[in-house]
Amino acid sequence: MNDEQVDVLFFGAHPDDVELSAGGTVAKLVKEGKRVGMIDLTRGEMGTRGTPAIRKREAANAARILGASFRRQLDFGDGGVKTGREQELEIIEIVRRHRPRIVFVSYQDDRHPDHVRTGNVVSDASFYAGLRQLEVKGLAAHRPQAVIYYMQHYTPPATFIVDVTDVWKTKMRAVAAYKSQFFNPAAKGPRTKLSDKTFIEMIEARARHYGAQIGATYGEPFFTKQPPRIEDVIGAYEGREV
Repeated sequence: MNDEQVDVLFFGAHPDDVELSAGGTVAKLVKEGKRVGMIDLTRGEMGTRGTPAIRKREAANAARILGASFRRQLDFGDGGVKTGREQELEIIEIVRRHRPRIVFVSYQDDRHPDHVRTGNVVSDASFYAGLRQLEVKGLAAHRPQAVIYYMQHYTPPATFIVDVTDVWKTKMRAVAAYKSQFFNPAAKGPRTKLSDKTFIEMIEARARHYGAQIGATYGEPFFTKQPPRIEDVIGAYEGREV
């Protein structure tokens, strides 16, 4: 099993969750020289279009486009993500093996129950991973500095927004890698909300909305329960005005 240490781990319930909500941030971190890993908790087997095998290939291609060091796919059950002790231990093992400084995961209140459960189980496991008395395959305890939540259907007030303007095209190429899921005139299968052209237009519109709030073209919003420390208050608002 890959034991590569990374700076950041991104968790998603389904293949494409991370790309849609935080793909620009993945690409930006990689561009800055950070090591990034991606973990899907399910195979996306309940999706109306495509198949788990197709989505796995699409996910691997998307991860390559973003520059992730690796991507793993777990089997917690699409359409009913399991969140018991067995699943916590699996995530604890991942956190201890890769020792991320920061973990990103879906916000814990969302329209899709899988997103909610994923946010909860990853948050809990990230804490438990730091308990030294908890034995998991001989791996040393490790607790990330913070768990940061990306937004999907519901959008709470953002704690901070990342300027992803310079990597926006990379993000959208990664999203487009999911040819079975999103707008693609050549794709076969029933029409869904995700496959309609307006869905991708909404993704761009939301990014422009959050980008405008920080004086950028595109932005990705995040929520944290522990606000980040700002060293340069003036610099944080460079180029903006009340």
